[in-house]
Amino acid sequence: MGLLPQDFSFARKGLPIVAVVGLIVAALFIWFGLPERELEEPEREPPRATGELANVPRVAGAGVVEPSSETISIGTALAGLVTDLKVQPGDYVTKGQPLFAVDTRAIRSRIAETGAGVGEARAAISEAQAAIAEARAAEATAARQLALYRNVEDPAAVSQAEVIRAEGEASAARERRQTAESRLAAAHARLDSAQAQVASARTELGRATVRAPIAGEILAVNIRPGEYLSTTGGGGNSQSFIEMGETRPLHIRVDIDEEQAPRVALGEPATVSPRGAADRQVKARFVRAEPQVVPKRSLTNSAAERVDVRVLQIIYELPDSDGLFRVGQQVDAFIPARRGRSTEPSQPAQLSE
Repeated sequence: MGLLPQDFSFARKGLPIVAVVGLIVAALFIWFGLPERELEEPEREPPRATGELANVPRVAGAGVVEPSSETISIGTALAGLVTDLKVQPGDYVTKGQPLFAVDTRAIRSRIAETGAGVGEARAAISEAQAAIAEARAAEATAARQLALYRNVEDPAAVSQAEVIRAEGEASAARERRQTAESRLAAAHARLDSAQAQVASARTELGRATVRAPIAGEILAVNIRPGEYLSTTGGGGNSQSFIEMGETRPLHIRVDIDEEQAPRVALGEPATVSPRGAADRQVKARFVRAEPQVVPKRSLTNSAAERVDVRVLQIIYELPDSDGLFRVGQQVDAFIPARRGRSTEPSQPAQLSE
């Protein structure tokens, strides 16, 4: 303590000096520890309205590119192994074009077995028809013989036993004819049943080949040859087997928050740009507005966004943009607002004194 004056008081003089030194050290630490804050150009240009919409009332919304037919998920009516896959993503198919086929060996064997039953039924029909013809001939002969015996005027010329025998032959011939007719009806029934089974099997054979319901582009193929497909989409196929849609032209589905929906000028074209490319803008033609306001599903990654917002979905048609837009891509859209008093912010009413 020899270095300090005799009248030095640590509480009154030392503590303030230590506090000042601490503040200087803290200030220097903060100053040199701060990160560099040089201004840089953003990596991605934010969306903005240009041209006619730059200085007029407008409504902004986020959208998703979709086929003009909307996305169609292709399934299968018959379960089985995929034996033939005829399309790949990016292929453009026509309506009715085969997409894939499942195993048909069981169906073909059923057709062969049922075809044999058809042949047996036809043979039985031929046999029954021949038996009917024979029985009818015998019945006619017995009937003529019986009529001849009954027309004899002299009872002594024909014995009673011969009359009884002729009646028995006529009755037997009639029973044989009726039996043959029953066999013929049964054979016809078997033939109809076998032919119905063949027709049903051939229908299933046709359903084993899945065809395109419309003309459009194949967007995704989630199956491979050898995979087992279920009619319920279970097993290893949690996704749609094939996704397709009409991409000529493309549509965008723009979500407008319900609070902004009354301001939208329906029928006007929208200015659309891909997410992250605000400088590449196109004019999209109005198609329709969905009649139902739905919960929001397309997220914009905004910090102020709330997933419980309900939105009005508006559909626009994109022009041919040479690959600028693809199905599933997010876009930014600017739509003209209605002109007039409805576009001006409402002023709070003032109470009169």
